[in-house]
Amino acid sequence: MADLDELREGSEFGLGVVAGNQGYHVKGANNLPWGMKDRLSRIFNPKTNRTVMLAFDHGFIMGPTSGVERIDLNILPLVQYADCLMCTRGILQTVIPPDTNKPICLRSDAGTTILTELNDNVLIDIEDAIRLNVSAMAIMLAIGDPAFEAKTVANLYKAVDSGSRYGIPVMGVTAVGKQMARDARYFGLASRVCAENGANIVKTYYCEGFEKVIAACSVPIVIAGGKKLPEKEALELCYKAINDGASGVDMGRNVFQSASPAAMIQAVHGIVHGGLTPEEGFELFKELTV
Repeated sequence: MADLDELREGSEFGLGVVAGNQGYHVKGANNLPWGMKDRLSRIFNPKTNRTVMLAFDHGFIMGPTSGVERIDLNILPLVQYADCLMCTRGILQTVIPPDTNKPICLRSDAGTTILTELNDNVLIDIEDAIRLNVSAMAIMLAIGDPAFEAKTVANLYKAVDSGSRYGIPVMGVTAVGKQMARDARYFGLASRVCAENGANIVKTYYCEGFEKVIAACSVPIVIAGGKKLPEKEALELCYKAINDGASGVDMGRNVFQSASPAAMIQAVHGIVHGGLTPEEGFELFKELTV
């Protein structure tokens, strides 16, 4: 049992030192079986080792919030610019055409909504992920939430157990409650808990000192976009995260609530895969805005 009084904050992160045993292009996946690697290669471009994921699973807790009122009208035109789609099984089966041919990161837990206390989630059966031929399953963790931390960690390791059996990677999504500090110490803890419990990908938030969060996590981290920002600020967020070692982004509101969503996701793509600066990305956004 760890003695919290003797818990010392980490300081030796080996910043700038590449993680060892990396024969395969996705961080931490070198020893995984072929099926896992195949699915991860669909998500992470082997040429850049990065991904632009488009998240539009917001409706499962928020309903028809701005930008996702009509998935067929608002989201489908953006699919061609994304490397991976993150959505729920209901939307996938009813709106996304089967010939889209994009890897899917399936939201694989569900529970409470914004009308009650969030984070009281349960797992969806692994058979749905198999039937839907998804490339990953997304499971939320409420680290630091006294009521639901243990339950959501259990959801993660159960999903990892099932995913390992059938060759489907799991992405741990770190939730941030009202009482949780948005700093490197918290996100470093939450991300490490995801990796330690078997997650193959972690989705978390960018913060000051993010390079330490990246260095201490043995699997790829993609950043969440979070609340809607002005376009230039969102592109700066992408650039900083990538520059600090993130393996990509999983953005929703900063794309589909943009004044020009198609232009925005292409600008994000340019930063993540093309090495554009925030200024160059913003210029691209303005050029593509119609």
